[in-house]
Amino acid sequence: MDEWRRSARRIRQFEATLVPGLLQTPEYATALFRTRPGVTERQVAAKVAVRLERQRILTRRRPRAPELDVIVDESVLRRPILDRDAWLAQLAHLANANRLPTVTVRVLPLAAGPHAASVASSFHIFEFPAQGTRPPEPTTVYSENLTGALYLDKPAEIGAYDDVWRTLDTLALSQEDSEDLLAVIIREGVDD
Repeated sequence: MDEWRRSARRIRQFEATLVPGLLQTPEYATALFRTRPGVTERQVAAKVAVRLERQRILTRRRPRAPELDVIVDESVLRRPILDRDAWLAQLAHLANANRLPTVTVRVLPLAAGPHAASVASSFHIFEFPAQGTRPPEPTTVYSENLTGALYLDKPAEIGAYDDVWRTLDTLALSQEDSEDLLAVIIREGVDD
């Protein structure tokens, strides 16, 4: 999947359970990797370093940074890690990511109720640019699970995920309203 991230012109991601990897702070990523059974601190540090290196694609100039359109379920924003200050910093980082020219972070509010992605769970849709006179690589959907991942590129599969994305796009808050909600959740966390 790293090659796809590097070569994609656009990445659409719906995240139902975690902060997206490309937008994680080092502290959040560390807390996340520590949940894996049997992992050592050295392995955690190595995984965090790789994650942070991947994030550089969002600010690169050549080749042009991909567009990253993220929709995060509100429940993700309300599920803190143990380190409260690190959690609040992660939420602020998500709000700040909206200021990058190629990044859009939007929140799917809890009030949306059950929706088309409820059965799909988290997924990425990678779109690729044309390479010279060659046509672009086919759009591909990527979805992780406990024992592996799905890679889907058949037109009917892509169409199904495009339909789900359109539904999420309709239900999600605007960028501005998403930033406002993040600010509210941060204030709630500070007040606790």
